[in-house]
Amino acid sequence: MGIHKFFMSMNDLERIIRCPGRFKFEEHNVAAHSWKVSQYAMFFATLEENNGATINWKSLYEKTINHDFAEIFIGDIKTPVKHASPELKQMLTHVEEKMMEKFILDEIPKEFQPVFFDRMKEGKDDTIEGRLLELADKLDQVYEAFAELQRGNTDVEFVNMYETALRKILHIPLETSINYFKEVIMQEIMKEQSVIDVKSITVQLLVE
Repeated sequence: MGIHKFFMSMNDLERIIRCPGRFKFEEHNVAAHSWKVSQYAMFFATLEENNGATINWKSLYEKTINHDFAEIFIGDIKTPVKHASPELKQMLTHVEEKMMEKFILDEIPKEFQPVFFDRMKEGKDDTIEGRLLELADKLDQVYEAFAELQRGNTDVEFVNMYETALRKILHIPLETSINYFKEVIMQEIMKEQSVIDVKSITVQLLVE
């Protein structure tokens, strides 16, 4: 038992490809995704803090960089599959939690185990940090899908990914962040040149 095993597992996250089984102009792995999510969350947390919110930065960073670590055990399962039914989502969550628990008990030195149990638990909750994680996670889906649509990838999977992630973002209870997202970022997205008409898709979602 030693922290060495945990450090070596970072290589596994680099080898797990997101949205597997679909043609993509650009591949994305889970390790890179986690880093991008932490960057998005950092920006929106700064925005929230500048508007009077209190941010637990330690909690935010721990939630964002660790939120998909359990995928080293089960891989990246597409969002539509995960959410096909509440029962399936619950079962997958249970499997991830049990495998994460076993990993910590088997591989993490005893003196660090309580900290790891806290850091590796589900991060999406009703705290402002949990909501920022949700926003950042879905925002990366938006950008990954948008990049494919922009280049002309006609796979309907990426239209669905873009629409689903965007809808979820617009309903996250973070008024300051979501207003900024709608009024600034989405406007910039719609100005981008794109082979597929992303602007029409986005406008339709905004008026729903």
